[in-house]
Amino acid sequence: MSVPDLNLRADPVELTAALVDMPSVSHDESLIADAIEAALRAQTRGFEISRFGNRVLARTHRGKPTRVILAGHTDTVPIADNVPSWRTDSPEEGDVLHGCGTVDMKSGLAVFLHLIATLDDPAHDLTLIAYDCEEIAAEHNGLGFIEREKPEWLAGDVAVLGEPTGGLIEAGCQGTLRVRLSAKGVRAHSARAWMGENAIHKLGQALVALEGYTPRRVDIDGCEYREGLSAVAVNGGVAGNVVPDDAYLDVNFRFAPDRTPEQAYEHVREVFAESLNDGALVAEITDSAPGALPGLAHPAAAALVEAADGRFRAKYGWTDVARFASLGIPAVNLGPGDPSLAHRADERVPVAQIREVTDLLRAYLSA
Repeated sequence: MSVPDLNLRADPVELTAALVDMPSVSHDESLIADAIEAALRAQTRGFEISRFGNRVLARTHRGKPTRVILAGHTDTVPIADNVPSWRTDSPEEGDVLHGCGTVDMKSGLAVFLHLIATLDDPAHDLTLIAYDCEEIAAEHNGLGFIEREKPEWLAGDVAVLGEPTGGLIEAGCQGTLRVRLSAKGVRAHSARAWMGENAIHKLGQALVALEGYTPRRVDIDGCEYREGLSAVAVNGGVAGNVVPDDAYLDVNFRFAPDRTPEQAYEHVREVFAESLNDGALVAEITDSAPGALPGLAHPAAAALVEAADGRFRAKYGWTDVARFASLGIPAVNLGPGDPSLAHRADERVPVAQIREVTDLLRAYLSA
């Protein structure tokens, strides 16, 4: 297939539509990477441009006092009969662009590409990172590859990720921890249940602890993070006439970024201390990722908040801002689109929001 032409200087709404019209489900981003690379080489000046697999990177070396990183992923979830894109205009929603990736996050990526091509003399040196495989397991994440193999490309003073935020700055992100609470018992015929030891029953105390749990709220840099500890899976049972000898409960702890994953795990153990101390349950970490502090006190980040007229909030959920935070780089999420519409068959973004985010970032990068 021939490489589609992208006009980076066009209206960012039209650029968003062009990106959406290029299918790029995770692991199948070569076409969109080819198009982005070709457009950057043909339509930008003064940028060092590199390609690593399906990751396209560009940066300036103008000797500016600060460097801003603009990072966005090119992949989408599987298409649900929503490519190519289309537009509607209604009294209820106004002018809206529909299609897979309009929210998560080709509109944000289009804003970044448009600004890279149209800012003649930005106040900062700029780095653009268009990376692959964000929507699937972390081991495939293209930004993770750059962090491991090309870390010099992640040097900067502040990073902006184009995740959908409804046009508001969402600072930092929560950490996530999944813990499996396992119970062992003794199998027996249910007609002679007293001869066995029911593993499922041992989960009861943990479920009671969850039912009575009060999650913490914490304010960091003016952002309120709300924690949550939830049962997300339960498993056990052999047959309808058997006392089970194995059972487990999976819990997910979404924790504020002032905790480390180690501190989060200790907190989970405290919540279930009664069951763990008497040996009824055994705890095992099955997944863990640190959160990211908002870092809004950093001058480069504070200037972005000022450009957004002070509109910001905490980010719930985990995003790749955590990768930058682990490197000591303040990072925020900022992009068009309602995140609750991401991944849906009716995914759509207001046209006005794409232009608003473009104008906000243009003012910030030019100031």
